[in-house]
Amino acid sequence: VNFSSFTIHSIVKSFGESGELSVQKGLATSTSTSMNTEPCLGELLSKLGLAEQYENKLTISTVLEINQNDISGHKPESANSLPEAFVKRLITLDTNTRSVHCLSHNVDTDKKNAINPLDLSTAIFLCSDGFLQQDMVLKMSLCQFAVPLLLPNQEQREITMMLWSMREIVQTFSPSIQAFSKMSCEERMVLSDVPLVSFVRLGRTAFSKSELLNRLFSNNQHYHDTFYHRNMECGDVPRKISEGLVEITWYLPCGNKKIDKFTEPVAVANLRGDIKAFDLQFSFLCQTSAAVYVFCDESEADYFKNLEGRDVKADVILISSVQGKTFTLKTVQVKPSFKATNESQRRKNPMELLEPLHKSISKVLESSPNKVSIANMAKTARDFGILVDEDSDECQSAKKNVNKVTRYITDTSVFKATQLPSQGQVWKAISWIENEYWRLRNNKSKNKEDYRESLKTKEKDLRQKQQRFEKSPAMSDFLHGVVTSEVQRYYFLKWLEIDLENVSWDHVSRLQNQYKEICQKFPQDEEKIADIDKQISDVSLCLKHFFRECGQLYECSNSLPEHSRQRKTMENLPALHAQMLLDGFPVELVDGDASNIPIKWITDVLTELHNLMHSSSKVKVIAVIGSENSGKSTLLNSMFGVRFAVSRGRGTRGAFIQLINVHKDIKVELGCDCIMLIDTEGLKPHQMVENDHSHERDKEVASLAVALSDITIVSLAKGNSREEDVLEIVLQAFTRLKDKGEKQCHIVCSNMADLPAAEKRKSNTVLVQQLNKIIQKDVNMKKANITKISEVMKFDPETCCWNIPPLRCGTPPMAPVSGDYSKIVHTLKTRLLGDLRKSKERGDLTQFVKRLERVWKTL
Repeated sequence: VNFSSFTIHSIVKSFGESGELSVQKGLATSTSTSMNTEPCLGELLSKLGLAEQYENKLTISTVLEINQNDISGHKPESANSLPEAFVKRLITLDTNTRSVHCLSHNVDTDKKNAINPLDLSTAIFLCSDGFLQQDMVLKMSLCQFAVPLLLPNQEQREITMMLWSMREIVQTFSPSIQAFSKMSCEERMVLSDVPLVSFVRLGRTAFSKSELLNRLFSNNQHYHDTFYHRNMECGDVPRKISEGLVEITWYLPCGNKKIDKFTEPVAVANLRGDIKAFDLQFSFLCQTSAAVYVFCDESEADYFKNLEGRDVKADVILISSVQGKTFTLKTVQVKPSFKATNESQRRKNPMELLEPLHKSISKVLESSPNKVSIANMAKTARDFGILVDEDSDECQSAKKNVNKVTRYITDTSVFKATQLPSQGQVWKAISWIENEYWRLRNNKSKNKEDYRESLKTKEKDLRQKQQRFEKSPAMSDFLHGVVTSEVQRYYFLKWLEIDLENVSWDHVSRLQNQYKEICQKFPQDEEKIADIDKQISDVSLCLKHFFRECGQLYECSNSLPEHSRQRKTMENLPALHAQMLLDGFPVELVDGDASNIPIKWITDVLTELHNLMHSSSKVKVIAVIGSENSGKSTLLNSMFGVRFAVSRGRGTRGAFIQLINVHKDIKVELGCDCIMLIDTEGLKPHQMVENDHSHERDKEVASLAVALSDITIVSLAKGNSREEDVLEIVLQAFTRLKDKGEKQCHIVCSNMADLPAAEKRKSNTVLVQQLNKIIQKDVNMKKANITKISEVMKFDPETCCWNIPPLRCGTPPMAPVSGDYSKIVHTLKTRLLGDLRKSKERGDLTQFVKRLERVWKTL
């Protein structure tokens, strides 16, 4: 990168006549990605195969669908295969997402098909519905890519502020005021009041503004290309539809002075294109930013005379260059009177610009700058005639419906007890009775049948008690919110999910940190761990609690007379939740708090799902089991783009399912119409909640997942001293199967760098020996004449052992997703799909339901 010259001028608050500039003309050539202001969106969408999707938007379910490219791993060979490749990579956290391009055998064709990645992403955003946009923005943020703040639509001559799309971005950071106490903030970024620093250009520049910003805001520990720039792959291809795009990212401190570039959080905006052509975006940034830095040539300086008299809230700072040998830094003030001050010395090396920029931004942050949240920026956007993505009727109507539900929440524990009563102590007591009915642990009489009859009577009494709860006002409002149109229902559930997180955030986050710390430092303190776990359970409030209540209301109503009013009002709930499962919302299979499956509810939901799929519901299952906090949910999310809940500290409780459709072209090849993913609770060697037999629940959930699955992933937290305990539970789960030795298993060691081939073979041999040793020590396996791992599961250590590095590369929050992580996870996904293809054909969801009932009864 050649920086010819630099001058920084500060124009504070208002503008007037510029001071004299010391200029010498040079010979350096100014280059910039060329701007195309001609309407050409339709032409580009046709080239990308997205013409129809401009009206009929892409959805999450269509993007997640498994197709031939997922199995074969083919790279795109034509322009119309680029959008799918881009989105598939992004939702699976592939750090090379933006480098997607065509690979044909003809160089000229490659050049002809070349598309600037910013144009590609802009086209995809314009052709996606609000929920896919939101998912893409979340994944971009996780990858530490800049996300769209203002999205231009060249065809309609409209600009949209992407507020809804950014609603899910949550970051944890440590500003200087809290760094000394080692406390961190966890904030939803659209609600976070932080100063915005914006960067724009006037005319052409001899260097890449975006690359300079990457260097300015990358920690010393790790350089990262947050903003795509001209020196990256296809970055020099002329932009056609992304001119006028404003991207945003955040610099967030970790609390370590040796790592942090800035000690306070700051939002960073970057306008693509010349401010002369995009005055509206520039004016918006001048109103919302603490400072706007303008890269320009000194020959363009007269432009700023046009700003005289405008209401400009930001400090506007010029970084001017001259294609010569004289470089001057000037601070210009026009109030109360004109004053120009020389401040800089000559600068010859482009890297020397980073220091004055860093000092300038630090000075802005130290001067109590204007702070504004993105949510509050929306009002300014509307004043400028900029559209806001969440102003649609469906989105706003859904928000009003959510407010009706959340108005009852003052204390989450009280809310659950009063508004969601069916899933409380009564349901837990019913669950205990259902387990006791088969296990007869507390039978003190000699007659088993009499004891069981007494249990049935108690269960009936408890169900009658549940029936007296009826629907609470909050549940009535919830059900009203989900029986609306498909789009409005999706908005309702997403708004509710976000608002519930906001309500219980502080409590849950603090307790999860405590839980994680105690598990690491005092794993033997089971009483304290159990106490914190119970507190987390009490204060947690999320969508699953509303779904649970639906399940209990439905199960209660089923014991009522067939034509009763209460039963009639509940009979559509399974179909409604089946649709939610198709829409990508996880459904709870095993209630982790009650250690039970509401079997009537789950089987009816899955039967309705079969009907929704027009009886084409042959299903194969991939389940993950393993150590607590070993990244099981994250692994499934990264492989398949799904949305299992992920939290720090105490993780998943029970088991959840999600469904992914299979494209019609490969249904025969894969032997199924859909793939079910099962995410399970971590296996723990200690008792989690007092008197709940959680060690048995671990075994039950693991055994259930293994029995239902075609492929089981076993996730181990490397370095865990209780690894052998976890493996023992896993092996026992496999030995409970009738078809022992036939189930495919992959073992994943998380947070472990990949090893050289020789070391990996040695490590795999040690693992096999460890597994065989556990088998030979186990009394029940001895009785079954099982002596080695091959008699328990299909497991080839050469192809079924995986070392997966940490998800992030560096120190959060500025650490991007590790390229090694995404690469290995993608390879694992391809292998799993290949194994599914080889596995025997399964029945449809109605047969899966029968298998579920049979397995759960046995357990």
